[in-house]
Amino acid sequence: MPYIDGFLVAVPKANIEAYKKLSNLAGSIWKEHGAHKYVECLADDVPYGELTSFPRAVMAKEDEVVVFSWIAYGSRKERDDIVAKVMSDPRLQGDEWKTVFDGKRLIYGGFETLIEL
Repeated sequence: MPYIDGFLVAVPKANIEAYKKLSNLAGSIWKEHGAHKYVECLADDVPYGELTSFPRAVMAKEDEVVVFSWIAYGSRKERDDIVAKVMSDPRLQGDEWKTVFDGKRLIYGGFETLIEL
């Protein structure tokens, strides 16, 4: 079953187009290096919870939107090999992303697929 990297980040609404441009570049590089799927989603129905919620998790501000993303690979080993290639790709070596979102509030992790229907 697929191995998934999941991401959650708050992006200022004023930076959505810049984020989209950056994500298109990153996604094409991930796919070029072998990722099966690269998906970026803007929050549409994510209420601010009393204890936990997507907005709380990334400390989203009033002028920000939560972005939920995932990248799918064939296996953990495949993911590790692809990520190593992506991280050393010169097209992603710049600091442009720092003007688009706050990396300190980015949540990410790798996940084994439990069920796929």
